[in-house]
Amino acid sequence: MAAIDGPDLLEEDFPATASSATVVNDDREELDNQVSSLQSKLAELNHARDKLEREKATVEESRRRFAEFHTGREEMLHELTRSLGLLEEAQLNAQREAEQMASTMEDLREALSKVDVLEDVDTHDEHWKVHLTRNLTTIENARMELNSARLKWTLLSGNLDDEGDRFIAPTQGGTNSIAMPKSFGQLCLLGLALTWPVLLIGSAIVAILLLNG
Repeated sequence: MAAIDGPDLLEEDFPATASSATVVNDDREELDNQVSSLQSKLAELNHARDKLEREKATVEESRRRFAEFHTGREEMLHELTRSLGLLEEAQLNAQREAEQMASTMEDLREALSKVDVLEDVDTHDEHWKVHLTRNLTTIENARMELNSARLKWTLLSGNLDDEGDRFIAPTQGGTNSIAMPKSFGQLCLLGLALTWPVLLIGSAIVAILLLNG
């Protein structure tokens, strides 16, 4: 068998070797192009995903703010309506209380004016007994008015609240309601205020008997 020398070998004797290298290079370039294309598409998808995430966050924030708006509006409508109702009721109660206090003040002023004009009784006057009886009746009526006012307004009795810095006015259940007595002394005053007409009539009868006597 004859030996084959290197110089005697021709390129045409190995045509597949150069063709295979060309194919490999083409495949590698194609793969590189595919990888680059896939990376570009992946970047585009990531960008689109980030955009969708931002849009989703914006929608969620808008939904939260709308829910906060509706909830806050309903809460404020309820609380403001309730607060106005309570203040209007308190205002009406204060007005009724002020009217009752004004009526009491008018009665006390009238009693004060009657007591203020009382004159000393001159025992040398033949009608001094009549004058004395009238004066006593006026004083008793004034005392009845004062006792009645004290029953309605505890501040006239000098009652302070727990802090000791202001007087307490009684809670009025209605326009014509009277505070219930809280002690035996107030109960006695209430009974005296209710029976003063009887005492007045009795005083008048005594005065008449004294005059006739």
